[in-house]
Amino acid sequence: MASTATSPHTIAVHQVVQMLLGVKDEDHRAAMLSKVGISQALLESDLSRVTQAQFARLMAALLRHHRDEFWGLGSQPLPLGTFASCCRMLVGQRKLGEALRAGLRYYHALLPDFVPRLVVQSGVAYLRVSPKRAMNVRQVYAVRVFMFLSYGVMCWLAARRIPVNEVVYPDHETLHRSDASRLFQASIHLSDGEWGFRFDAKWLDLPVVQNQESVEEFLHQAPACLLVKYRDQASLTERIRRMLRRYLTEEMPSLEDISQMLATTPQTLRRRLQREGQGYQLIKDALRRDVAVEFLTQTDLPLLEVAAKVGFSEASTFHRAFKGWTGLTPGAYRQAHNEPVEDTALVSHSV
Repeated sequence: MASTATSPHTIAVHQVVQMLLGVKDEDHRAAMLSKVGISQALLESDLSRVTQAQFARLMAALLRHHRDEFWGLGSQPLPLGTFASCCRMLVGQRKLGEALRAGLRYYHALLPDFVPRLVVQSGVAYLRVSPKRAMNVRQVYAVRVFMFLSYGVMCWLAARRIPVNEVVYPDHETLHRSDASRLFQASIHLSDGEWGFRFDAKWLDLPVVQNQESVEEFLHQAPACLLVKYRDQASLTERIRRMLRRYLTEEMPSLEDISQMLATTPQTLRRRLQREGQGYQLIKDALRRDVAVEFLTQTDLPLLEVAAKVGFSEASTFHRAFKGWTGLTPGAYRQAHNEPVEDTALVSHSV
């Protein structure tokens, strides 16, 4: 609950829209959204957010609907069991670099639209994804999904978060809608015609610590668990978010105040946040938004009380701020989340 020291991050509704690109029938799409508890009203606002639980239910429902591990996004389906078979094979490797190369070779023959490669040069490892041909918007999103899953599995194999130096997107990417900077906790570099992420090559020498027993437990939770499992709690962004959580019901400390608490200068703090693709005001607004979403969707507290818990003394000010964050008023947002939800137990890739 929001009363704890940390609050779950929410997910941009644009990710939901992209995940649904493979569902062409409008009635099927509407039925699926109803089953997983995502109101159509949320999709009508570009700024809206969904919870991690809602997004995980959507991933599972799409997997069942398409019988395709790329949720209908690619030009050809990826057979069920592909991800599980790959993970079971990877735990037999000794080092992370060996496992990463083996995994990319495994997927190379299965991916019809793009080619993933590991390039190591001057101490920097680059997982680069190049298109085989011109791709539509569905296939582009499939690339982004592949990047995210590859990174999550890397971190799982080593049982720690691998710090990313930068994320690479083509210059035509709609970056203002992307969660890549937050997911990878790194800045975005534009490079025409390719996607990927760079990290220090020294991490390739980490031992693979997972085994045949732990892989089965992992597969019961994947891929939904990768949304949060290896978020870097030691990153500056997350440290500041935890610090600010204590001040939500009062005036937030300034950047200068936070700098003093962290024994650094405001200039250094800004530079370090920029490297993580963040800004101080963005962190404050995202925290208030996510905590407000949590209270609105998981409690029946009056709106005035919710407003007070996220630092607003007047309901009207809270309404304006929340609508600016999500495109909906707090009341409309709560109503959109109060529709009946069918039981949709998570289905893993271990089918």
